[in-house]
Amino acid sequence: MAARVTFLALLLCLSTTVIRAEDPYLFFTWNVTYGTISPLGVPQQGILINNEFPGPNINSTTNNNIVINVFNNLDEPLLFSWNGIQHRKNSWQDGMPGTNCPIQPGKNFTYHFQVKDQIGSYFYFPSTAFHKAAGGFGGLRVNSRLLIPVPFADPEDDYQVIIGDWYTKSHSTLRKILDGGRSINRPDGVLINGKSGNGTDEPLFTMKPGKTYRYRICNVGIKTSLNFRIQGHMMKLVEMDGSHVVQNTYDALDIHVGQCLSVLVTADKTPKDYHMVASTRFIKQVFTTTATIRYEGSNIPASPELPEGPTGIVYSLNQFRSFRWNLTASAARPNPQGSYHYGGINITRTIKIVNSASTVDGKLRYGINGVSHTNPETPLKLAEYYQVPEKVFKYDTISDEPTPESADKITVQPNVVNATFRDFVEIVFENHEKSIQSWHLDGYSFFAVAIEAGKWTPEKRKNYNLLDAVSRHTIQVYPGCWAAIMLTFDNAGMWNLRSNLWERYYLGQQLYVSVTSPARSLRDEYNIPDNAELCGIVKDLPKPPPYTI
Repeated sequence: MAARVTFLALLLCLSTTVIRAEDPYLFFTWNVTYGTISPLGVPQQGILINNEFPGPNINSTTNNNIVINVFNNLDEPLLFSWNGIQHRKNSWQDGMPGTNCPIQPGKNFTYHFQVKDQIGSYFYFPSTAFHKAAGGFGGLRVNSRLLIPVPFADPEDDYQVIIGDWYTKSHSTLRKILDGGRSINRPDGVLINGKSGNGTDEPLFTMKPGKTYRYRICNVGIKTSLNFRIQGHMMKLVEMDGSHVVQNTYDALDIHVGQCLSVLVTADKTPKDYHMVASTRFIKQVFTTTATIRYEGSNIPASPELPEGPTGIVYSLNQFRSFRWNLTASAARPNPQGSYHYGGINITRTIKIVNSASTVDGKLRYGINGVSHTNPETPLKLAEYYQVPEKVFKYDTISDEPTPESADKITVQPNVVNATFRDFVEIVFENHEKSIQSWHLDGYSFFAVAIEAGKWTPEKRKNYNLLDAVSRHTIQVYPGCWAAIMLTFDNAGMWNLRSNLWERYYLGQQLYVSVTSPARSLRDEYNIPDNAELCGIVKDLPKPPPYTI
């Protein structure tokens, strides 16, 4: 009898251990250095992670804890941000200049965040200075747990494709151009996974005849929308920016700066080599690059005749309208994605954002509603947490409805919008310029409900998709058009809303949204991490009382 009691007690103990176990941890050590790279045939200084360009892919599963110890061996301060990862209650890990003190040269910092309830394709990048123009970026995938079905069969393999425009000038030279008041103008070429092989390199990927493969494609570039296609093959779109979508088939897909999507490609053609093609969109000079996909066992070279890319805005706009959220698919939790009926929620606030370009003291600046953001020495989040925001910035320097004067005159200062916790908001982006824009919001996914030509008015709401707009974190705005998104500000923190076009971001076309919980509760937001770097006016201040349950 005693042995039976002991055995039952042991079982109970084991059961308790399993129930209380933490989600798995993934540990990484990154040594960030300069190195000579020649992606367009011109030797230049690049940013390498563990001697890799692009950087290593992060392959994780939803709910994993990711721990990355970054050693900064550059000669400048450095931060990394995780494009599309929401960091629920944890903007401390967002890695933006408004949330974190940078990692100083010769120092290290450990990021620790959880990819909570997110399944999909993302990327990371350096958010300081103009480092993104030199590399330091790579893919970040979040896979589904085994018990959560995805709406397609497991592919034979899962491939990461990093595309983007590229400049042969160094990041420091490009920054000097911008600091001097000028634009960096057009890029010098396009890269696929850090190369512009144009068919001369070894095959990038291999496919077995008859098998289906997943390609995760991210545009990590500086300013140019790209079109992606695969010679002779159709692509079935299955996911974008972390959401499963209705599975339409395309022969080419526009991917705007900051966006990621996943396609399924079946190796159902004659076994030989085929070209991937990435080409620029919406600029006068078209740059094209290729990479090779080889059917296993084949030695027949790819045809030199490349599939032509699309032209015009209408093609891209119609493609956007074809994207639909897959309401029958499971999300990160085992319930349908469409169980959140966003179309039935009352809008509590409308924020209209108009991008503009102007000169301040003879130098080019980009603004939002007449304000061009500048980063103070003290990160905004730290100033707010230490309860001294008035010494660093002012809230709501822009109004929710831009004034006519804001289109012509730009003021340079920190740009922080004060949001009410759990408000359901509508944000409208109006683009009065002749170039395409791309916008991203950290900390959230939003519903991309509409893009149309002209100017927005409240009557335009009747054209919104209020049923199955894709939940995503980026949206493009075509020249002379507007775009509308909807979301609930339910993730407490300080979150960056920015232009994905990096010269615009660098020269002020960004703002931060402050979302604070009045309860100061751990249910809503985590405390500052013990290893957080302190800088600016908070460096020697006593730590505020911690949040509690």
